[in-house]
Amino acid sequence: LHEPDTSKQSVEITEGCRLPVLRKNQEHEDEWPLAEILSVKDISGKKLYYVHYIDFNKRLDEWVTPDRLDIKKLQFPKKEAKTPMKNGLPGSRPSSPERDVKKSLDLHVQSASATSRGKTLPTPKRKAESVSLATQVTAATPVPSLPGSAEASQASVYPAMRDSSFSIKSRDEHEQLTSLTTNGTSSIQRHLIPPQPGRKRKSCGGTDEMVKMFQNNSPRCSTVYLLPGEDSQDSSDGIPSAPRMTGSLVSDRSHDDIVTRMKNIDCIELGRHRLKPWYFSPYPQELTSLPILYLCEFCLKYLKSLKCLQRHLTKCNLRHPPGNEIYRKGTISFFEIDGRKNKAYSQNLCLLAKCFLDHKTLYYDTDPFLFYVMTEYDSKGFHIVGYFSKEKESTEDYNVACILTLPPYQRRGYGKLLIEFSYELSKVEGKTGTPEKPLSDLGLLSYRSYWSQTILEILMDLKSENGERPQITINEISEITSVKKEDVISTLQYLNLINYYKGQYILTLSEDIVEGHERAMQKRHLRIDPKCLHFTPKDWSKRGKW
Repeated sequence: LHEPDTSKQSVEITEGCRLPVLRKNQEHEDEWPLAEILSVKDISGKKLYYVHYIDFNKRLDEWVTPDRLDIKKLQFPKKEAKTPMKNGLPGSRPSSPERDVKKSLDLHVQSASATSRGKTLPTPKRKAESVSLATQVTAATPVPSLPGSAEASQASVYPAMRDSSFSIKSRDEHEQLTSLTTNGTSSIQRHLIPPQPGRKRKSCGGTDEMVKMFQNNSPRCSTVYLLPGEDSQDSSDGIPSAPRMTGSLVSDRSHDDIVTRMKNIDCIELGRHRLKPWYFSPYPQELTSLPILYLCEFCLKYLKSLKCLQRHLTKCNLRHPPGNEIYRKGTISFFEIDGRKNKAYSQNLCLLAKCFLDHKTLYYDTDPFLFYVMTEYDSKGFHIVGYFSKEKESTEDYNVACILTLPPYQRRGYGKLLIEFSYELSKVEGKTGTPEKPLSDLGLLSYRSYWSQTILEILMDLKSENGERPQITINEISEITSVKKEDVISTLQYLNLINYYKGQYILTLSEDIVEGHERAMQKRHLRIDPKCLHFTPKDWSKRGKW
């Protein structure tokens, strides 16, 4: 049992200290997880501490009072070693005197080019030997498994979500099924085995792979055969060595410092909702000290007081997002907003979204992006529920850059509706698409759920012809759903459907899988109706369209 020391503190708690902190868990029971002190502030002589709970999501970070701290188990921050580092670079192992003598010439050359010891020198890009902390590995990027590494790589694929792992051998029994890695969780491994140059590996996602289905003795259980095909020409063999520097919210964490690690807005009032932000968002500094930040729910302009908001509402004529309404069914509408034509709205939308997205940082040039805002209609207007952004031209088949359902509307099926709408747009464009990585933890759950339900729907609807087993290829599943082939394969792996039987890859749909899918589909009331979509894709490669 932990008991906080409420007596006068004999030691000063500073930034970087770690100690158990009292908090309530989901069952509203007391627990004392280890936390790190990120900041200390003094209000009217009373100290408050901003804490990050170790191994918990940052959205749970909060200011706490001294009575919630267990001073008895205080851990002071470790002092940085002052030993000289190899080549003068931080993070390298200390040099020994013998090595210093041998490498003295090299060190002199290095020190001449380095500006100071504390700064990281720019290093040439390498394919995959070193993966920086800023590098994010995509769910659709295959990373070849080396013999003996199957368990390690599979264990890092979906941590804390699925314990079962398997490796599948192809006919020569030396090639292994490509293991797919996904970011979006805090415990994901960042250092991955580099691909061996000059060696092609077979994947179960080959272009011409055939899937055969037949009914087992159980009428609710079916099996699919996947025949190994040729290597896919469009699948990537490596992993990106640096984050993509494009996106309405760029996934670059090199800026991450103590300021951006702390929530800076206490509360946002948006229409009839008050939102508690989860993460830092770069609103103007003078607004961060306000108890409540007021937003116009139609143009998303931020204001410092209720009086300012009321004055603004008398002049704001908007009752829906700017742009074209391209979908309406019942009370649900989607608006397409051009980031170039509606810059102020797009930037305000990104600022709001950043309060609930931690894995991205703001990128103010919204010109290359389209924003699709989902709204719910009532007598007062069209109220924002969520949105996704999308590059006008994506060289990597991304059909979503950022995606968010606002907290008041979460866990009601709107997230899946946003995802389904993004794929409906891809179908009209005649393309397959995939979301830009990394996905947040909640985004990853939503996408995996959507992919699972969509693919199982296809497999269970297959009918046999002339008494023969129905057949379908991975490519056909991809074309029907507009889900990129790599995402189809990763979903089949996640569902643990793939087995190896009599020289063939097979998918076994067990009764549990079928029943679970049917239960999930019964709960899914919100669906996109393609007949209600009025959308004409543009060729953005022609600059005149911009």
